[in-house]
Amino acid sequence: MRLILLGPPGAGKGTQAGLLTKKHGIPQLSTGDMLRAAVAQQSEIGKRAKAVMDAGQLVSDEIVNQIVSERIDAPDCASGFILDGYPRTVPQAQALGEMLVGKGLKLDAVIELKVDENALVKRMESRVAETIAKGGQVRSDDNPEAFRKRLVEYREKTSPLSSYYAGTGELRVINGMAPVEEVTAEIERILVPA
Repeated sequence: MRLILLGPPGAGKGTQAGLLTKKHGIPQLSTGDMLRAAVAQQSEIGKRAKAVMDAGQLVSDEIVNQIVSERIDAPDCASGFILDGYPRTVPQAQALGEMLVGKGLKLDAVIELKVDENALVKRMESRVAETIAKGGQVRSDDNPEAFRKRLVEYREKTSPLSSYYAGTGELRVINGMAPVEEVTAEIERILVPA
């Protein structure tokens, strides 16, 4: 099973990826985790990524694509993977498609968790209030203003992926506002049709 989960911050992609990982025994591939691992391993591409990050610049698509390609070749990805945070742009999606074809692989689905952004902001505010009530730490970007900025960035940079994958026929859209169990069940129906 090879899957991409799309949706804005707070849509539940991480929750769903975690559940799918447990059930199907396939890894969740997070761009951030892959970059950190490549840097820690001091691989050739990891050294290039580190130099760019140390200079305070964004890591190029070329480097990210190569790191993803190498990670997909790892033995734990033989049965599949869930991509989290990649691709972020249409050029990355095109590169991923070419990369998979070159490896004799294909995506099983691209699933977009469709959500109401105002409801997401309220959900985030509730989560922050619960965390504070329990005496927990709140992330610095877990405030309405920062969250709205992340939503705008998603709309501008990442949401064009919906149109791209709709054009390839791979996109499946589901209601991300439903309870977690219902969202999971809908994803399973898409992945394993009756």
